[in-house]
Amino acid sequence: MNKHLYPLLIAQFLSAFADNAVLFTVIAIVMQSMHTESWYIPAVQSAFTVAYVMLAPWVGEIADTHAKPKVLLVANLIKAGGAALLLLNVEPILAYSVIGMGAAVYNPVKYGILPELADYDHLIKANSLMEGSTILAILLGMMAGAKIADYSTHWALVACVSLFIISALVTLFLPTGEIKKAVSGSKILAFGREIRQFFTLSGSSFAIMGGGLFWLAAATLRVILIAWAPLVLMTQNATEIAALTLFLAIGIIIGSAIVPRLIPLEHIRRARIPAYLMALSVVALSFTDSLWSARAALLLIGMMGGMFIVPVNAILQELGKESIGSGRAVALQGFFNNIAMLVGVGCYTFAAANSAGPVIAMMVLGLLIFVGTFLVSLSLRHSPAKPHS
Repeated sequence: MNKHLYPLLIAQFLSAFADNAVLFTVIAIVMQSMHTESWYIPAVQSAFTVAYVMLAPWVGEIADTHAKPKVLLVANLIKAGGAALLLLNVEPILAYSVIGMGAAVYNPVKYGILPELADYDHLIKANSLMEGSTILAILLGMMAGAKIADYSTHWALVACVSLFIISALVTLFLPTGEIKKAVSGSKILAFGREIRQFFTLSGSSFAIMGGGLFWLAAATLRVILIAWAPLVLMTQNATEIAALTLFLAIGIIIGSAIVPRLIPLEHIRRARIPAYLMALSVVALSFTDSLWSARAALLLIGMMGGMFIVPVNAILQELGKESIGSGRAVALQGFFNNIAMLVGVGCYTFAAANSAGPVIAMMVLGLLIFVGTFLVSLSLRHSPAKPHS
């Protein structure tokens, strides 16, 4: 693996830390303002993900046709601008959507550059480090963000703006990376052609649908927990909710760390096993009513999720590198991931607005993950072969 992987991990850590600190600052703002509508937090979450869908035809090409450090720098500055809007008391849904735009530009580069920094045999390890550092950042970001925001939302947002700017500066230590030729004509039509081309590859359906399933589950579970924890565990503020999700994040770090030894790319079919166990763990969580049993279930959900998503990301990057470009492939995955997240969060928001309880919603989510895993696994009749050097 290239030594430039480490500046990438540092920049990603700082940016992901600030992303999640902002989210829990918004949750604190909502809770402190007595904004009690059940749909509001899911709407904030959805505003972030809409940008991934709307910008997908452009951000992949931006990642592949421009110097990667510059793209990451601009993306971080966009995120900083969104956090600054919150400081100016702009509507949180609008401000968080701006942060989502920065994240949509950022995402294809941070993953698309990995095949340039690690060879085939080390790509899952590189993804493991990326996923582990990202989840650690999420964990610390939500804890610190919630803690500071419960004390002062102003200073929490100032800290987030500062971290985005520092992350932008760290990206300047990255190599320019491979720059591909831009596609002429309509970007939307080109994006459609890329989708058709990518889906002809063996393993592509599993990479796209598997990633979508994971992020649908993760996004929906996160918003369900915000309603479930106060109802079942009697949590009272953003800090307590963040402390609960600590175990989910730790689980993903553990799963991401151990998966390179258990699921190499040649045996990608094994990834369906932790996905099934993740589904059963979500169902088990819906039956818990004590703090430690909930923590244990969330730890297991996280471990299985980490063991599932790391190989999925690695195979997608490898397939993208060999075909449409890693940046375009990650943008394509982001497009489908965020459609899945919008569908999952949207369905839960609709159900919550119509008086559906979070316990039933969590149980249904677990069952849907199980069925979805079975359907996604049908596309893996043959494991993708290692490309010839």
